[in-house]
Amino acid sequence: MKELIKSNDAVLLSFIEALLKEATIPYQIADQHMSIIEGSLGVLPRRVLIHDEDYDAARRILTGAEIELPAPYGK
Repeated sequence: MKELIKSNDAVLLSFIEALLKEATIPYQIADQHMSIIEGSLGVLPRRVLIHDEDYDAARRILTGAEIELPAPYGK
C-alpha cells in the first residue's frame, strides 16, 4: 500500500473517503486511533493508504476534485 495523503483535517478526510467509495477504490485510513495517545486534540495526521494498483486512479480522482496532493510516491 502507498500513502496517498495525510491530514488531520477531518472534513477533508471524510470528503476523500466519499470520493474513493464512489469510485469503488479500496482504501485504509491509518492512525485513526492515535487520538488516544494525543488526548483527542487532532494533532497527529491520519494517512490514507491505497493499494499500489489503485494509486494512480485515486490520485486522478482527488486532483480532479481539486485536492492538493504531495508529490507521487517514490518520486
